[in-house]
Amino acid sequence: MSDNIRIGMIKTVPKKLAMAENWETFEGLVRGAAGRDVELFCSPEGFLDGYCSTEDECDRDRLRDEFGQDLSNDSYPTRLKALAVEMSAHIIFGLSEKRGDRAYNAAVLVDPSGDVVGVYHKTHLQGHDHKYSPGEALPIFDTDLGRIGIMICADRRWPETARVLRVGGADIIMNPTYGMWGDANEGWMRTRSYENGVHICFTHPNVALITDPEGNVSGKLQSNIPDVLIHDVDISLNDARSHLNDRRPDLYGPLTE
Repeated sequence: MSDNIRIGMIKTVPKKLAMAENWETFEGLVRGAAGRDVELFCSPEGFLDGYCSTEDECDRDRLRDEFGQDLSNDSYPTRLKALAVEMSAHIIFGLSEKRGDRAYNAAVLVDPSGDVVGVYHKTHLQGHDHKYSPGEALPIFDTDLGRIGIMICADRRWPETARVLRVGGADIIMNPTYGMWGDANEGWMRTRSYENGVHICFTHPNVALITDPEGNVSGKLQSNIPDVLIHDVDISLNDARSHLNDRRPDLYGPLTE
């Protein structure tokens, strides 16, 4: 395992309720990076259906039954696995996952063998996201690249989310997003990286942003055209921040009361 991870962050706006077109766009951008040795691709939040939970005509039942994906046998998860094998890369892809009578705002992590390493379900739901069921855990995924934490969009607003992932051993935090972005958000992401001593990769339809353990912006791509930010992240720099070791967890009990 190398300390350097070459990240490919998809930066384009998906179309609402248009899974076939969105998949074609995603697949084309990923394949366009062939030969550039990307090890980990990431899409924005809810990319497959264009984050259709925002639309009035997409109620809870339609979200689950028409756009929800069964990861074991539906066609788009199957294509995702094949694409990971073709590109010999890990891929994090945003979609709506169907499990029984529930739908989750999900980020699926697939490895170069085409195996699903794990799935993260968005935990902090607001507004239209209540059409989904909330995730109940903040898992960390072991890969050949290192230990990967994932938080989706609004999850970043609560500092505890990134802190739990980092203290749990995440070497890098991926943050597929659809909602708020801009100068204020950039300040949040720089702060989350600094206070946890970790790179965070914020992947949004309008901007791809990487913040480093010192709280600096180490990579950024902002435009109105489809593109991919390809950037090398050195996870050995995580150790540069010592304040995690100086925490006083014995004083933080009220945070969970």
